[in-house]
Amino acid sequence: MKSKNKSSRKKNETAVVAIVMGSLTDYKILEAAEKALASFNISFSTSVVSAHRTPKQMVQFAETAEEKGIKVIIAGAGGAAHLPGMIASLTALPVIGVPIETTSLKGLDALLSVAQMPKGVPVATVAVNNAYNAGLLAARILGASNSSYLKQTVKLQKKQIKDVHAMNVTLKKLKKK
Repeated sequence: MKSKNKSSRKKNETAVVAIVMGSLTDYKILEAAEKALASFNISFSTSVVSAHRTPKQMVQFAETAEEKGIKVIIAGAGGAAHLPGMIASLTALPVIGVPIETTSLKGLDALLSVAQMPKGVPVATVAVNNAYNAGLLAARILGASNSSYLKQTVKLQKKQIKDVHAMNVTLKKLKKK
């Protein structure tokens, strides 16, 4: 199977978020992280880096990510889900793990694997298959040092509040019928 390499970068723009996955089959889930990042105009790169099938490539990726301008890494993995933790053990950059449902255990195996990192190897973990939240978390992490991203996250929160208020108005109208 061919590797998936995708990027939101313009010619001279460096990706600030790297999205990696253990297999191309994970892309259908991790595409949501791309959509979240794109909504903030955050540059990203996407590729397949397997902890089990290409461990040397994974080590090289993790050890050189910072010098390439990466600020946050989103790593998706199913089953044993070693990719996020292995990357986190090789870089000081923040790593967000996306557990992916791939087995009859409904992603619980991946969730526990990503969440149960040993002391000293932190990996932020989102819900099973929730790559969109991984993209939003990356935007918030970047927002700590970039006021533009921070303002956009605040704007999104305000929109969500308005959306919930609108739902309550709709609910009241439905109940009157």
